[in-house]
Amino acid sequence: MDMPTVAIVGRPNVGKSTLFNRLVGKKLALVDDRPGVTRDRREGDVAFGGLHFRVIDTAGLEESDAATLMGRMRMQTEAAILAADVVLFVIDARAGVLPADQPFAELVRRAGCPVILIANKAEGGTGLAGAYEAFTLGLGDPIPFSAEHGEGLGELHEALKGVLPKSDPDDDDEDEDAPGGRSLKVAIVGRPNAGKSTLINRMLGEDRLLVGPEAGITRDSISLDWEWRGRKIKLHDTAGMRRRARIDDKLEKLAVSDGLRAVRFAEVVVVLLDATIPFEKQDLTIIDLVESEGRAVVIGLNKWDLVADQPGLLKQLREDCTRLLPQVRGVAVVPLSGLAGEGLDKLMQAVVQASEVWDKRISTSRINDWLSEATSRNPPPAVSGRRIKIRYATQVKSRPPHFALFGNQLNALPKSYTRYLVNGLREAFELPGTPIRLSLRTSQNPFDKG
Repeated sequence: MDMPTVAIVGRPNVGKSTLFNRLVGKKLALVDDRPGVTRDRREGDVAFGGLHFRVIDTAGLEESDAATLMGRMRMQTEAAILAADVVLFVIDARAGVLPADQPFAELVRRAGCPVILIANKAEGGTGLAGAYEAFTLGLGDPIPFSAEHGEGLGELHEALKGVLPKSDPDDDDEDEDAPGGRSLKVAIVGRPNAGKSTLINRMLGEDRLLVGPEAGITRDSISLDWEWRGRKIKLHDTAGMRRRARIDDKLEKLAVSDGLRAVRFAEVVVVLLDATIPFEKQDLTIIDLVESEGRAVVIGLNKWDLVADQPGLLKQLREDCTRLLPQVRGVAVVPLSGLAGEGLDKLMQAVVQASEVWDKRISTSRINDWLSEATSRNPPPAVSGRRIKIRYATQVKSRPPHFALFGNQLNALPKSYTRYLVNGLREAFELPGTPIRLSLRTSQNPFDKG
């Protein structure tokens, strides 16, 4: 069977070629800040987390006379759209939706093939407002993305997996209907020498990974297939993560960036701590990184057999976790020993449960019933004599749960109140330990006096 085709389209200079290079894994496309650098269709083969397809980088869509160079570039792009199985429609999230985006969104819609809307240049949340504007294009939910930094790759992979025709009949790893269903992607991360490879060897029941007392033996991210209680698991062992300032070796820098990539592709990330020296600053930084990437988190306290004789220690460490990591309040903290093979079943139960919470969808009516009660119990404050009013809330996506609030003056809502709302959502809808995203959408109507 021929490989399916994915076309990248959008206005000039929205980052199409950077996305192309990111997918192909090589700098095949010329990238520059000047618009219009790509003039022809450029093609490359992509192997992307079990998906195989051909990607086409196209010239920027512009309204031009067919006889001009710009017009011929546009015709090439239209031809690519018609030939594609899937279209990635890219906008610049920082610039938001521009009038020029609308006619091309209509062109893509008329082509009749699945469209994935990518709000590029949204790194660090800077372009989220533009990403939500993209809803107005009528092309479905936008994926906040950064082709430059690789943010949003996991979400893009999920979206492509849902719409791409299957290219390799032998690859049943991602087959939803296969026995055991789709593989759950789990990354094991932590500081160097936390015992990640020893734990995975114990899970697999064989010495599959090189281990030893020296820190930093694992140099790259290794993917392994496993099964737990009939559930297919894809395990990613990663190199130990340490602060950049401590990394001098170029190979280790590459290994750490590979570990970050494994986090972005994972659905659940097990952050392995050394129970004899838990919650070091570097541990907290790694958990913070996993949360900022929007992945489900489970904390494993490895080498527990060395401290199990200390009464009350587990209770104390769970209290420390709540205090030090409020952004993942309620996260599962599981004592285990990779060397002795203790606690692995409880760890995997926590992993599966975390993935279910991460994937949870809540109906809009339930959210608004909760919102009405939450705002009655603790009303938003007033700004310049005018009370902030939250009118409506909905869940815009899962993986992780992401909610949007609509109302007036929400940009003036204090951080303490948004924290109150996030904690309320976590408690009311049983969302322990998972990252929760909250977007505030203020009414644009100047006559809306609340």
